[in-house]
Amino acid sequence: MTEPAPGTGITLRQLLMSLGEPLVELQAAPAGLDVPVRDVAILDPEDQATAAAGELVLAIGARGRAALPALRAAGRARAAAVAVKLDAPGQADALREAATEAGVALLSVRRETRWEHLDSLARVIISGPDAPDTDGPGAGDLNSLAQTVAVLTGGIVSIEDTSSRVLAYSRSSDSDEVDDLRRLSILGRQGPEPYLAKLREWGVFQQLRASEGVIPVDPHPDLGIRRRLAIGIRAGAQPLGTIWVQEGAQPLAPLAEQALVGAARVAATQLVRRRREVSADVRLTQTLLTGLLEGSTGPQSLATHLGLDLRRPATVLAYAAGSPSEGSDLELTRAEVTGLISVHTAARHRGALLAPVESRVYVLLPELPAGLPMSTVRSWAQEVVEAARDHLGVPLRAAIGSTVDGLAAVPESRAQADRILDAMRRGGVDLEVAALSDVQAQVLVSEVLALLQERTGLRDPRLTALTDYDHRHGTRLAESVLAWLDALGEVRVAAQALHIHPNTLRYRVRRAEQLTGIDLAQPQQRLLAMLQLRLPAED
Repeated sequence: MTEPAPGTGITLRQLLMSLGEPLVELQAAPAGLDVPVRDVAILDPEDQATAAAGELVLAIGARGRAALPALRAAGRARAAAVAVKLDAPGQADALREAATEAGVALLSVRRETRWEHLDSLARVIISGPDAPDTDGPGAGDLNSLAQTVAVLTGGIVSIEDTSSRVLAYSRSSDSDEVDDLRRLSILGRQGPEPYLAKLREWGVFQQLRASEGVIPVDPHPDLGIRRRLAIGIRAGAQPLGTIWVQEGAQPLAPLAEQALVGAARVAATQLVRRRREVSADVRLTQTLLTGLLEGSTGPQSLATHLGLDLRRPATVLAYAAGSPSEGSDLELTRAEVTGLISVHTAARHRGALLAPVESRVYVLLPELPAGLPMSTVRSWAQEVVEAARDHLGVPLRAAIGSTVDGLAAVPESRAQADRILDAMRRGGVDLEVAALSDVQAQVLVSEVLALLQERTGLRDPRLTALTDYDHRHGTRLAESVLAWLDALGEVRVAAQALHIHPNTLRYRVRRAEQLTGIDLAQPQQRLLAMLQLRLPAED
C-alpha cells in the first residue's frame, strides 16, 4: 500500500514510532508497516464487529478469542490494525494466526494502558501534521562511543562531522600524548584550516569518501602531527562524518582497525538518530527485537521493518557480566560493556542487532551465511570477552545459542543461550564462552539441581539430614561422600582431593551411612546422592 497523502493520516510504522514508550506491542503485520492509518474506531463488545478502511480498531472488552470477529471484520474492510488486550500469553498465538489470515495488523495493548488514553493519543498522532518530538540522545552517546573506541584502540579519539566539526572526543589523562592537531581541534571545536589543507593535499579526505575501510595517516613531526587512523562514517552512500584515532605514547592496539570498523557502523546509527523519524525508527527496532527474543512478537514485523530474510540462518549470543572491579560505577560499567559489545559485533557482522534485557545483553545475528562454522561465531564472542577483561576489567561470560533456520526460531536460540548462562551463573560451567554442545552435561545437571533446589519434596530427607548434621557439628561427612562418589569409589583418589588420609575417608563414608541409614551400595542411592549433595549449603 502507498503512504497516505498529507493530512489524511500516517503509516502504521509512523504511528508505532510516535507512540514512544510502547503502550502497545506489534504482534503481526501481514501487510507490512506502511499501511495507512487514517482514523481510530472504538468497537464495544456489545456492538456488531465492523470496521472501515484505514481504521485502527480498538477492540475494547474483547479479550482472547472473543476478538476473532473483530479481526475478520477488519480484514474484510481493509482496516489498518486491531488492538486488543490479552489475558494470557498463549492467546497471542491464535490471534496472530487469525490476523495473518485476515491480512490485518494485530496490536496487543498493555494491560495497564487505559483505552481512553490510547484513543486520544492515537487520534492526535494521526491528525496532527507532525509526530511528537522524539529526538534521541545526542552527543552523550557519541562521547561514550569515543571513550569505548579509545579503550579498544589504545589511542586518542575524536568524532567529527563532514565539516570537520568535533562532535565528541575521548578523555586523555596525559596532555603530552596529544598532538597539535588534536589540541587545536578540541579547543576550536573544529579542525584548524592549515592542518585540514594538509590532509586534503595528502588525499586523506578523498580516500575517506571513496572507501569504507580504515585510512592510515603517517606521522609528520615537523607539523606536530602524530600517526593516525581514520574511517568514514556513512549511512549507505551518504557520508556523515569521520572517526579519528591519534596514536599516543604507545603503539595502537593490534585490533585497532577492526574496532574502528565496528565503531563507524555504531556511530552512523547514533548520528542519524538525531533526526526525529530515524530516532523513533531505532526505538521501534529495539521494541520489535526484544519482542522477537521473548517470543511475544512474531518475526514478520522485524523482518518487514528492516528488510530481513525470514528464512536465512540466525543465532543469538547472550552476554552476562560478573562483578566489575572495585570502585567502578555499576551503571557506567554496564554502559561501557554494552558499547564494547556493540562495536566488536558490528565490526564482525554488519546486520547484528543488540538488545540489553535486564542484566544480560543479547545479540541477534540474522542472515548468517549458510554453513558458517560455529568456531567463527565462537571467536567473535571470545574477542568481546577478552576485550571486556583487558580494557574494562570486567569478567564477561558469553553463551552461543543454536543456529536456527530462520527468524521464527530465534526465541529457541535465545532460550538455549539463557540455559547456558544460567549454568554458568550456578557454577556448573568453567568456560568463558560456550555453546550447548560444549557443556550439554553441565547444563542438564545444573537444571536438575535448580529443580531440586526449588522443589524440596524431590530430595531424600536422609541426605538433607546429613548436610544438617555437618552444619550443626562442623563435620565434613557430606563433602567426603560426594568426593568418594565423584572418584567412582577410588578411596585414594578421593582422599588426595580432600587432602586427608584414605582411612579417614573410609571412616567418614561409613559414619555417614550409619547416621542416615543410606545404602551407598545401591546405584539409585548413589545417583541421587551425587546430585543432591551438590546443592549449595542452606543457612
